[in-house]
Amino acid sequence: MSDPNDLRGAEVLLVDDQPENLDVALGMLAPDGYEVQVAVNGKQALERARRLQPDLILLDVMLPDLDGFEVCRQLKADTATRDIPVIFLTALAEVADMVTGFRTGGVDYITKPFHEEELRQRVATHLSLRRSMRALQEQNELLQAEIAQRTALTRERDQLTDRLSFQSDEEARRWKLDGFVGSSGTLKAILQDVGRLQQTSVSVLITGESGTGKELVARAIHSGSERAAGPFVPVNCAAIPHELADSLFFGHVKGSFTGANSDKPGYFQLADGGTLFLDEIGDMPLDLQAKLLRALEERAVMAVGGSVERSVDVRMVSATHTDLPDAVREGGFRQDLYYRLAGFPVHVPALRERQDDIPLLAQHFLQSLADEMRVRVANVTDVALEALQAYEFPGNIRELKNIVERALIESGGADIEPRHLHLEAVAPAAAVPAGVSVEGLPLNLAEAEIALIQKA
Repeated sequence: MSDPNDLRGAEVLLVDDQPENLDVALGMLAPDGYEVQVAVNGKQALERARRLQPDLILLDVMLPDLDGFEVCRQLKADTATRDIPVIFLTALAEVADMVTGFRTGGVDYITKPFHEEELRQRVATHLSLRRSMRALQEQNELLQAEIAQRTALTRERDQLTDRLSFQSDEEARRWKLDGFVGSSGTLKAILQDVGRLQQTSVSVLITGESGTGKELVARAIHSGSERAAGPFVPVNCAAIPHELADSLFFGHVKGSFTGANSDKPGYFQLADGGTLFLDEIGDMPLDLQAKLLRALEERAVMAVGGSVERSVDVRMVSATHTDLPDAVREGGFRQDLYYRLAGFPVHVPALRERQDDIPLLAQHFLQSLADEMRVRVANVTDVALEALQAYEFPGNIRELKNIVERALIESGGADIEPRHLHLEAVAPAAAVPAGVSVEGLPLNLAEAEIALIQKA
């Protein structure tokens, strides 16, 4: 018999018009901790089944209005109740009629008078089956969603082969280092590092605050390297469902699980010959870290359900908002994986650390936004520029763009004054502990211009 403790709280609808039968059945089921509701006729049973959505229905064949067979037919014809298992309650003389019961959709029957062991065992068995079916259905829905996501990603890669993400001429121009806006020493140091990294295949770990442009740096490294003709595949590690991680990263083969109707590549296969960019790497679970490390060391992956490893040639570029050395010390991140990923660290500075770039960036935004809005390019007064350079920009370049865009709209093309900036309405920047930052840069080309912006 199934362990009733595993099923405590399961909802059962008991349908019988005889009070003595109800009392006996309720007493027998009480030790197992089910939530039992009662109906005394067919119409009441249909109403309560739709409203309560029980896990199981115990249905007497002989009822004063509708017989149990008709009740079962109506339950199975209703999309809201068709999946609820029905066990018929019948007298021994009526067993021959159970063929009709099964034809109407019943899954089992229990004879009267009730025998406690039989009643409890049959109820527990079908509740366990119901729970298992629900779990399989939920898993199947998750897998179907993962398949759809993978299919979309594969389609996107095919569509982008001759476009930006796969090194068209426009992509090469867009990510060249001379396209970045800024003249500060901190930005120049980063661009020097990027230039060096374009000549190597070393793994890169990029750190920095939200809006500073970690993905933009990663794309610049990729587009200027010998892998530029290959794919650049960005992955947000913080957004990957744990139960789908293996399939997403390493792929799956046809038939490996319900709904796997064809072979599907994982992120490693999609990035083969190019760059795999793992954003928010510090949020990756430990068990997946171990699998990632093995894939990097072996330069091969095993698809879910597969039997043969496939070699992959992928350059790893990672980004994080966390202090990975601290995470290593606290046991939240593998030390061996950290050293594997941090072959060359690059820290992207906050905008407050490169205030000399603010006038150039503001003017760039004004030009590009004016072109989009088809309005005259406004000038920023000296007083407004001083206000911008004195502001700490907790949202970094993304926040600067938003401020400039609002100012351009409010000024109507006239000179932008401090009153158009609304800096006083923005909360002061919070102190950022050493080594701690938050990254939220969208992983798409449409918003790439918000950080370390290229010249138009």
